[in-house]
Amino acid sequence: MWYFIVFVHLLGFLTAIKALMETRTSQGTIAWVIVLITFPYISLPAYWILGRSRFKGYISARYEKDKKVQEKLKLLLKNLKAYTLPKVDVDEAESAAEKLADVPILSGNDVKLLIDGDATFSSILEGISNAQSYILFQFFVITDDEIGNKCKEALIMKAKEGIRIYFLYDEVGSHKLPQTYLDALRNAGVEVYAFHTQKGFSNRFQLNFRNHRKVLVTDGKFAWIGGHNVGDEYLGKNPKFGHWRDTHIRIEGPAVIPIQFSFVQDWNWAANDEIKDLFWKPTPSEKADKKVLIIPSGPADKLETASLMFHHAINSAKKRIWITSPYFVPDDAVLAALQLAGLRGVDVRILIPDKPDHLLVFLAAYTYFEDAAKTGVRFFRYTDGFLHQKVMLVDDRVSSVGSANFDNRSFRLNFEITGFVHDSEFAAEIEKMLLDDFSHAYEMTKSDMDDKSYAFKLATRIARLTAPIQ
Repeated sequence: MWYFIVFVHLLGFLTAIKALMETRTSQGTIAWVIVLITFPYISLPAYWILGRSRFKGYISARYEKDKKVQEKLKLLLKNLKAYTLPKVDVDEAESAAEKLADVPILSGNDVKLLIDGDATFSSILEGISNAQSYILFQFFVITDDEIGNKCKEALIMKAKEGIRIYFLYDEVGSHKLPQTYLDALRNAGVEVYAFHTQKGFSNRFQLNFRNHRKVLVTDGKFAWIGGHNVGDEYLGKNPKFGHWRDTHIRIEGPAVIPIQFSFVQDWNWAANDEIKDLFWKPTPSEKADKKVLIIPSGPADKLETASLMFHHAINSAKKRIWITSPYFVPDDAVLAALQLAGLRGVDVRILIPDKPDHLLVFLAAYTYFEDAAKTGVRFFRYTDGFLHQKVMLVDDRVSSVGSANFDNRSFRLNFEITGFVHDSEFAAEIEKMLLDDFSHAYEMTKSDMDDKSYAFKLATRIARLTAPIQ
């Protein structure tokens, strides 16, 4: 018996060293080291399932196995050069963002704002119907319900027309998707794969990563990204939440190419195969000339791309930064950036749901209000249903729409994709949309926390301790 006790404590100590060397945040490192040494019987299995923040299998696939894809990226950057902004037209903030994205800001795009599910899925279904050569379809959650079956039937119809279709879903987010749904697609000729994070012996306990991207690409010319998954609740048909407030964008132009490349990298991991004969030549829109930067992010990145993306946006704001997110659980560095922005007079507004979706996240958000409100950061709670959009407005020219939430999971554990639009007209559309959202929200005040019971305040503090794994 004592042999087992010694073995477990030794393994806990060695794992604590591993956590010390690999965990990305100081808070997470301290927490894991303490519990691994003091409570190894519980913390060891928890660490091997939840403690990893680097998706090493995907990293090796990206940087070693898929060298052909990396060579293609170099070729893509060369092809995109004609739509890259001259260096004299790129300020320091934009240059830093380009380095973070590994691709430049691209001109020649048309971007359409899609507000809520009806507009989004109407556009998506129309895009599927109009596809001429191939369709790349990727969502975190896909549900076997009315809209899920509309998408399935639309894809099957196109497959019967001879259109190549590549269908990718997250195995955790879409765990309720029945085999019959997938079989119907495969029987029609659709290539179907799950983004399997546990693939490979060394990844067998790797349950904490998610592919949270929501992407549709048709013919290398059109792309859709944003916050919607495929399910009736995203159309406001879930009686628990009612109106589902979400946002997507439709992009036409050269910025589609980096989105397509992101899909290809995910597909290569999931299918262990490369998609051939895709269109990689950028096609500019004839309707508009908006400048767009695409930032894919995830646990296989060399840097913490999503966290740095938000941090950079906050630091670059001179007039205002409005952020909407269903989950607001930032790390200390991002919280400090928000506080500093408030102190320098920036109009900082955070819009979060009033209805709880995940209880721990809902509770933890109260503690961030306490910290940030002291420096002028304003918090609003959306009351017209459930707010799920991930949108940001910086000053009067830059806005973003994507899949990344304002929490540790999106910062470090999820594969996400965000589109930054550098265009004053589009920013004005975003402003109008957000002003309408704020009109359906109430601003939090000090009394909202002070009037709570001691038990509630204690619960919020306990919830905040779980922030690294939320």
